[in-house]
Parts: sequence; structure tokens; C-alpha cells
Amino acid sequence: PTTRAAMKTILEIAGYAVAPAADGEEALQRLADSPCQLVVSDIQMPRLDGLELTRRIRADPRLRSVPVVLVTSLDSPEDRAAGLEAGADAYLVKREVEHGKLLEAVRRLLPEEP
Repeated sequence: PTTRAAMKTILEIAGYAVAPAADGEEALQRLADSPCQLVVSDIQMPRLDGLELTRRIRADPRLRSVPVVLVTSLDSPEDRAAGLEAGADAYLVKREVEHGKLLEAVRRLLPEEP
């Protein structure tokens, strides 16, 4: 929750509208109700983890073009490979969020101004 709140604040200060979800199931429901331009997700979540959320987004014809950024504490090369293999467009370790990497990734994936 703390990291989610920090990321929400960073993105809102940069001018992006943010619709937080508590876990992957809630995120999928929100996407079904109202598609968004980009998804930022943790990997470790209850009910539906970020890897499976990403796979489901990529499998859904309505959502497959939505960029996905995974932000996690999992830092091994194998974890990064699993995230990218699931279909993530960017994979960030949580400590990188504080160093501007989240906004850098979002701006790269959504080049137009918020």
C-alpha cells in the first residue's frame, strides 16, 4: 500500500489520472469497466499476481495494446525475464521508482503529454 500510494502521488503530480486497485482481480474488473492507457502493477499481490494480470491483459483483444509496467521488489534476472515474458513493457525494481525511473517509463510508453 505504501509503494502504491507513493506511485499514485508521483504520477498525479506529473499530471496523470490514476485509478488504483488493491490487487490484480480488482484491476481486471476496472479495466473491463473502463479501459485505461497504461497499467502499473506489482508482481506480488493477493488473488491475482502481476504476472498473471499481465498475461490476461495480453490475452484480451480489447486490452492487449495497453502498456504494462511491473514494479516489484523482485530483482533477480530470472524475475525480470519472467515479467518481460509475461508481456510487460517495462520492469522496475521498487527502489528505482524513487530515482525517477517510473516517470521515465510512463513517458516512454505514453509519449503524449498527460
